[in-house]
Amino acid sequence: MKWIVFLLCVGLLFSCGKKRTIHIKAVNAATGQSYAGLEYRVASSRTAANGEKYRTEASGVLDGNGEAMVTIKQKTGRTYSVRVVEPANTCYNKEITQYFDSPYDVNGTFTFEFAECAILQRKVKNINCIDANDKIEIYIDNTVHSLISTPWTLNGCADYTTVPTQVPIGTYTLHWIVTKNNISNDYYDTFTLQENENKLYEIDY
Repeated sequence: MKWIVFLLCVGLLFSCGKKRTIHIKAVNAATGQSYAGLEYRVASSRTAANGEKYRTEASGVLDGNGEAMVTIKQKTGRTYSVRVVEPANTCYNKEITQYFDSPYDVNGTFTFEFAECAILQRKVKNINCIDANDKIEIYIDNTVHSLISTPWTLNGCADYTTVPTQVPIGTYTLHWIVTKNNISNDYYDTFTLQENENKLYEIDY
């Protein structure tokens, strides 16, 4: 009889789960400003005989500071996720869905990062071409590190313009190396893009 009571108590404990409070917040990755009023959802899932079963554990909107504190009952055998609906005109998000006990779960705090869009077009022209051995290598990075880290290399009498492309807002840093007559020179520049800004960046070398 004691064992039956014990097993019933254990079963009740696991069915009820343990309470866990999490902290959800959303910030602009480029400016550091918070997002108020974004919708969030905490969901759980488990694998059943007829497939995956999902359930909403909590939902709402972030407060004026772009934050929410949520308490749920976390049960064993279920996977828990947190999601924040991204704002309009978004060109960057760090991770749209984050999970309990993942690297994004920092002591119960889940931080969502977004950045709005701007338009960037680049024009590169060798205005003093010597020969086919001329070379330019261009490295570009931005605040949210969303760009490819490999250099953009052009050879000879280059004259190239990219198509206008949506990119995240923030500060952009450039480093380019020009080689002519087997002599290389380094150049550096920075610029900042605001939301919906349309910028043509030119390098004449």
